[in-house]
Amino acid sequence: MKQTELKEFLDVKVLEYNRPEFIESDPIQIPHLFNKKEDIEISGFLTATIAWGNRKSIINNAKRMMEYMDHSPFDFVKNHQEQDLQSLLPFVHRTFNGTDFITFVKGLQHIYNNHHGLEQVFSVANKQTSLQAAIHHFKKVFFEIEHQPRTQKHVSDPLKNSAAKRINMFLRWMVRTDQSGVDFGIWKTLSPSQLSCPLDVHSGNVARKLGLLKRKQNDAKALRELDENLRILDATDPVKYDFALFGLGVFEGF
Repeated sequence: MKQTELKEFLDVKVLEYNRPEFIESDPIQIPHLFNKKEDIEISGFLTATIAWGNRKSIINNAKRMMEYMDHSPFDFVKNHQEQDLQSLLPFVHRTFNGTDFITFVKGLQHIYNNHHGLEQVFSVANKQTSLQAAIHHFKKVFFEIEHQPRTQKHVSDPLKNSAAKRINMFLRWMVRTDQSGVDFGIWKTLSPSQLSCPLDVHSGNVARKLGLLKRKQNDAKALRELDENLRILDATDPVKYDFALFGLGVFEGF
């Protein structure tokens, strides 16, 4: 397929899947429950953190997280008491347990109290072409608090060769301006042109079949390769093609 034909094909698929109906079956429905910026970004970050495995299970457990936080995630993060944290201990999603949940709440409180919020932390290490260094910086700041080493595995680090699929998905939600009302675009200090595709099994397999990716592993090197090719197709909004790759893989079995 020629590059012009590939772009036309993928642009059609973006229009097919980047629409409000997509929200109904996707974890992004959780931050769509909220209107306040801080509630959107905290619920989005926690949802993205547990976004691996069965999608129905992800959505159900993300809803449980919001229930534990009295459906006011920012207020809970800022004002929780020790007994509130203990109530989180029963939570579990795969290998993310109640202890991890408590650490994440404390890490978020640290960021809002001492670093002016999530957007600011990612913006501090903002590089012109990519946000992968910003993710590395965020992880360092997030774990400045006392924590168990096991919890660190729940925030990936691109500088340690991770594709960081979940946190790149979260950044897409926050940064990408979406005329269809799926992604939020509430972080104005970062640009959609800097975003990286949330690379997973589905998007990776489709990208390889379409000639957008040659590397076999879904790691940071593969992500850079995919980023370069998607930026050729659309330099201003490269991760809009996440909708096409994901839709082709999950819904069409491409």
